[in-house]
Amino acid sequence: MSQPSPSSPTPDVASEIFGDRLPLAEAYHDSLATVAAQRGFIGPKEVGRLWSRHVLNCAVIAEAFDEGLSVADIGSGAGLPGIPLAIARPDLEVTLIEPLLKRSTYLREVVDELGLDNVTVVRGRAEEQGASLFDVVTSRAVAPLGKLAGWSLPLVKVGGAMVAMKGESVAEELERDAREIKRAKGGQAEIFTVGASVLEEPTTLIRIRRTH
Repeated sequence: MSQPSPSSPTPDVASEIFGDRLPLAEAYHDSLATVAAQRGFIGPKEVGRLWSRHVLNCAVIAEAFDEGLSVADIGSGAGLPGIPLAIARPDLEVTLIEPLLKRSTYLREVVDELGLDNVTVVRGRAEEQGASLFDVVTSRAVAPLGKLAGWSLPLVKVGGAMVAMKGESVAEELERDAREIKRAKGGQAEIFTVGASVLEEPTTLIRIRRTH
């Protein structure tokens, strides 16, 4: 059985997004294409489109974060969106929270190999972490919005926010899950896109502030 190849060429736009940290992004891409794929964290069909569907569309969420914030990525999996964000924005302190041992082990390996000194890996569930720890909690494809708010917002400092990567149906989720979000101390919600100047398909985000 042939091994997946990490040889997808680096898109020109990647240097625009990552700047002088592009070699770190390339090393992470290659790790996803080989180690993460071999361990079953990345599906075989995804290996050829890691840049467009995974690395770059996660990195552009950097546009949504002010300087010097503490950020948690819950249900981090193979490190998406937290690792591309941490590479693109070394000023952020990023904590990757992942409950599964195999995945948290992989995350630690990647963080060590890339020397990402602004990243901490925590094995555990979001709801086990305590309260009001971070300026922002982010996530990608973790849960429906109401449940996600219940996991994310307790970790957010008052006045901070959850910033979740979501699909085009996020407005419907927001309407459907309004009560759960309010119960989780969520207030004003804003749906917006990032990466429009560099990606063919911008990334859709929802930001929900913690009110109290």
